Amino acid sequence: MQNKMTQKPERLRKKISPSAKSLMESSLDKDVCEEAMCPNISECFSQNEAAFFICGTICTRYCSFCAVQKGVPLALDPDEPANIAASVKELGLGHAVITSPTRDDLVDGGAEQFCKTVRAVKSIDSSIVVELLIPDMHENPHAIEMIAKSGVEIVGHNLETVPRLYGVRKGSEYRRSLHVLKMLRTFNPSLSTKSGIMLGLGEKDKEVISLFRDLRSVGCSYLSIGQYLPPSKKHASLVEYVRPERFEYLREIGLKMGFKYIKSSPYTRSSYMVHELEKLP
Repeated sequence: MQNKMTQKPERLRKKISPSAKSLMESSLDKDVCEEAMCPNISECFSQNEAAFFICGTICTRYCSFCAVQKGVPLALDPDEPANIAASVKELGLGHAVITSPTRDDLVDGGAEQFCKTVRAVKSIDSSIVVELLIPDMHENPHAIEMIAKSGVEIVGHNLETVPRLYGVRKGSEYRRSLHVLKMLRTFNPSLSTKSGIMLGLGEKDKEVISLFRDLRSVGCSYLSIGQYLPPSKKHASLVEYVRPERFEYLREIGLKMGFKYIKSSPYTRSSYMVHELEKLP
């Protein structure tokens, strides 16, 4: 289905600064900021933050909202964990976000590669905060336990949208994603978990608030809420550009429901301004 909304508000237009481009070009590895066409590259790089892809850059699922390349992935790179750690050191990052495309072709969904990467980064500097953003790994208990006990501080798994609109997440299930977040906390109660959603696909506020309740029921502490922006006309249709006031309204409701931290704005993405989490008690 083609996107019919073509007039983007001026508030949603961002440019990448030359300094951010220079930093990206100096990085040894592909980062998800570039691959997913994230508009926040300049801000995040200025705060010594970046998000890196592991397990390749090709996804095995065909979600209709995502810019990441789909198809048949290549084999895992055994040097990848060390290369990511080297990039983190080179860029001087204090908070590194590590994510991957969905790898349904791997028995563990890429869990071992995530754990190796966490250990590699921590071996460079144990004070670096590592945050993982993982796919659902088909609820593989062994894989989820490995992730939870890897030494990582924060693990995120995005619900992306409300149950009624899950057609944009090909191959994913709302219940499965909630269970992944629950298992992470079961295997490591001291772990902080995080999720993210998009607005603008036609969701109703009552549906979003119900989603908040579901996340709190599985112990999720952190939440990101951002505006869906179709990467191309071939992606899922945009229903509306959400006003900033609605982002703030939902943020306030979520905080009252017990979330420790919510970043909610049109340009919020999963790893946007993650350094703010370090200031929390």
